[in-house]
Amino acid sequence: MELTPQQPPRAPGPEDSFDTGWTAPDALPPDPASLAEPPPPTMRTTLRRAAFGMVAGAVLVTGAVVAVPDDDKDAATPVPGPVSRAMTATAAGSPASLPDLTALIADRQKWVGTHPSDAPAWAVLGSAYVERGRRAADPAYYTRAEQALKRSLDVRPGEKGNTAAWVGLASLANARHDFVTAKKWGETVRARQPKEWTVYPELIDAYNGLGDRKSAITAVERFTELRAGVPALGRAAEMYRDRGWREDALATAQDAANRARTPAEKAACLTRLGELAWERGEPKEAVAQYGAALRVVKGHHPALAGRARALVALGRTDEAVRDYQAALAKSPRPAYLLELGELYESLGLDGDSVGQYEKLRAALERGTARGVDEALPLGRFEAAHGDADAAVELLRAEWERGHRSPAVADALGWALHRSGDSDAALEYAQRAVDSGGQNASYAYHLGMVQRAVNDFGSARRQLEAALRTNPAFSPLDAPLAREALDNLGEPPAGGPADMRPPPAPEPPPAAEPQAPAPQAPAPQRQSASGGGPAPAPAAGAQGRQGAAPAAAVAHTPVQPSPAPSAGER
Repeated sequence: MELTPQQPPRAPGPEDSFDTGWTAPDALPPDPASLAEPPPPTMRTTLRRAAFGMVAGAVLVTGAVVAVPDDDKDAATPVPGPVSRAMTATAAGSPASLPDLTALIADRQKWVGTHPSDAPAWAVLGSAYVERGRRAADPAYYTRAEQALKRSLDVRPGEKGNTAAWVGLASLANARHDFVTAKKWGETVRARQPKEWTVYPELIDAYNGLGDRKSAITAVERFTELRAGVPALGRAAEMYRDRGWREDALATAQDAANRARTPAEKAACLTRLGELAWERGEPKEAVAQYGAALRVVKGHHPALAGRARALVALGRTDEAVRDYQAALAKSPRPAYLLELGELYESLGLDGDSVGQYEKLRAALERGTARGVDEALPLGRFEAAHGDADAAVELLRAEWERGHRSPAVADALGWALHRSGDSDAALEYAQRAVDSGGQNASYAYHLGMVQRAVNDFGSARRQLEAALRTNPAFSPLDAPLAREALDNLGEPPAGGPADMRPPPAPEPPPAAEPQAPAPQAPAPQRQSASGGGPAPAPAAGAQGRQGAAPAAAVAHTPVQPSPAPSAGER
């Protein structure tokens, strides 16, 4: 997200009380001079502000106040407020805290109200709306974001340098799961300004959503070259995880967490470490990492939901329900709603699970009405808990529009299997597993499809892989995986070939004519009719008769047989 300098200094107001303790005077009218545009800042002041922006993020964790030396005695360096912190974080590609993001939105709203021709300010406001909508899982913010970004382009088109608005539109498209459009905007920016680093995170998300792994890897590498730091390390860790390189993913994610400076950045990095531990099947380590994230940022909803998953694996379901409910209070994401519903179902709380699924449907309908493509979460839900045929229709359309990520391949394969077409499901389920991410759910789905098509050996291997990767990957599906594996039994002692059904018996070979009993060679004799000599046995018969005794061979030479005719051959 490309950012512009914060608005010029203004008279303190209620929005500043968060940081400065300012209280409104009782009867002082506003100074008309404060409403006028100040003169452009001097070069010294501009350089001082740039230096402050670079170092402000480095001191937020400790709470220290940094004073940037300046010979301009008339301009004191202000203490960073929430708007300044949000601008500094987003300028570095890092997440801003939710209070700071809210303050930034309020500040930009007020600014564009009096400066409607400030295209960069509209772009910042639009991008901030996108991020706020993501955090709160509130698609209403996406409508506001679209309006602000279009207003920015109306004031200054992208062709005239307003690439920040184009990057904002790419971010908006990704938030709406419209990866084709996100790719279009991102590649437009890259073609004009290949060193514009802010566009590469959006290209990474778009390529991943389309299943274009090669382009996603290239974008990660380019992002790292242009903007090395914590955000790039986080993207690299996710890339390694998606390729199945667990050790590299863990080392890179830990490096990012060690380098993180702001609380929001630190919480995001610790949450990523928790996710990696959970996917490895280490719920205790996952709980520890998620807990560390929550100590840094209380109420961090990705950490709350992640800890809930790990607590379920440890059998601490009451605590898991509490964390899921707390996460949903912060952000009612469809994934959280589905996971809590499935937890209720696994506990036999059918009424609670049905109520949760109804909330999920309502949330997906709201998203669809606001322009969000909800085909993937709705297809997953329908395949597992609703109408599998409807899920196939939804997910086939998603596949046809170019959304061919491993997640869509897995969901489509599972929907086909649940609808009774396991033969067609096999291709998609195999494709999801072949992506290399070592996803336990993908392996389980492929194993069940293979069992349905009587490929019992492969099914056993995939089910074992799912439970080895994460023995508690789902409160509903993990027990089903164990049951299916038990039903398959142990492989026979004969090896892999004996794990398949026996082949059909072959027809018996045709009986060969019996050879005459072996005889010693006899002297040449006349035929009964007194004609010429009797013919010798055929060459084939000689071979079957075997060798004569050595003495007979030595004293009675065998006459050569005549060459066989074409008919005999």
